Amino acid sequence: MKKIYFTVTNELVFDQRMQRICNSLQAAAYDVILVGRKWKDSPELFTTTFRQIRLTCIFKKGKIAYLEYNFKLFFFLLFRKIDLICAIDLDTILPCYFISKIKRIPRVYDAHELFCEMKEVVSRPMIHKIWKRIEKFTVPKFRHGYTVNEMIAEEFRKMYGLSYETIKNVPRLKEMERPQEDGQGFIIYQGAVNEGRSFETLIPAMKDVNSILKIYGDGNFLEQSKNLVQNLGLENKIKFEGKLKPTDLKKITAEAKIGMTLFENNGLSNYYSLANRFFDYIHAEIPQVCVDYPCYHQINEKFEIGLLIKEPTQEEISRAANNLLQDQVLYKRLKENCRKAKQVLNWQTEEIKLIAFYKNIFR
Repeated sequence: MKKIYFTVTNELVFDQRMQRICNSLQAAAYDVILVGRKWKDSPELFTTTFRQIRLTCIFKKGKIAYLEYNFKLFFFLLFRKIDLICAIDLDTILPCYFISKIKRIPRVYDAHELFCEMKEVVSRPMIHKIWKRIEKFTVPKFRHGYTVNEMIAEEFRKMYGLSYETIKNVPRLKEMERPQEDGQGFIIYQGAVNEGRSFETLIPAMKDVNSILKIYGDGNFLEQSKNLVQNLGLENKIKFEGKLKPTDLKKITAEAKIGMTLFENNGLSNYYSLANRFFDYIHAEIPQVCVDYPCYHQINEKFEIGLLIKEPTQEEISRAANNLLQDQVLYKRLKENCRKAKQVLNWQTEEIKLIAFYKNIFR
C-alpha cells in the first residue's frame, strides 16, 4: 500500500478540505497520513479512516514559529517511509521539497490559493518578498499539482508553465434534515475572520438590515471586528460564536436564512478565490450575498444561487441582504436553485478527478 503524506500548518479538526481528500484516498487503497500542528487550544482529534499526526511547537506566531514548525516537520518526515509527499500551500513546501529530493519520491503541490497574493502577505513588502522567493524556488519544481479553480490554475501556467489540475473544494452530497422556517432567521458568516474579508463594511452594514449576523470562526482580524461591533453599538445584532467542528457547523448553517461570501479586491488571491463557504451555503440550501468576482460569477450565471455585488461596500451589502429578506419569490427561487446546483457541485464528482490524479502519478 503506497504511503502518502500531506502536510499543513493549520488545525486538523477544522480542515474540511483535507478531511475529504484524505478520506477519499484512504478509501482508494492508499495509506494516508495527515501531518499538522498542535495548537494551545487544539480540540481532541476525532476518529478518521486515515492517520492524523500533530507536531508540538514552542513558538506560536511570527517568523520563528514558521521556522520551528518547518524544522520539526523536516526531521519528522526524514525518518518515515514515504512514497509520495504533498505540500498544502507554501507554508510547508520547503521541507516537502527537500524530503522528496532526499528520498527520491514524487512531490505534489496542493494550492488552496495564490499564497503570495493574500492581503496579509502582499500588503507587507518584506514578507511578500520572502514568500515570493520561496515560491519561485520551489513551485516550478513541483510538476504535479492541483488547485481549487481554473483561474488559479491559469496563473500557475502563466507564471511557471505548470499544467495543474482543478479539484474544487466542495462538500460531499448528503441528504439533509430540512429545518423549519423561523421567520427572519439569521445571517451567517462562516470561515476565517481575517484581513481582506470585508468585515469593515459587513459589520456597519448590519445597522440597516433587519436581522442578526452570526460569525463562526476566528482569525487575524477577530479582535478588530469585535472592537468595531462595540464601537458601533451593534452587540445585539452581531454575535461572535467562535469556531465549531465541521459537523456542528453544517447543522447551524442549514438553520440560517442567508450566507455571506465577501472579499476585498486587494489581490489576485481574493479576486480569484472560490471559498469553501460559498459551496457550504449551496449545500445547506441557503441563498447568499457574494462578491461578483470571476469564479463566483461563472457559477452563479449557470445556477443562480445568490445575489452578487460588484463591490463589498456597506450600502451594497445591506441592499442585497434586505432584498433577500424581503423578496420571498426571489428567495424561494434561489433556494430551489441551490438544491439543483449541489447535485452537480459535490465531492462525489471531484474525488473521481482526485483519485485519477494520484493513480496517474504512481502509474
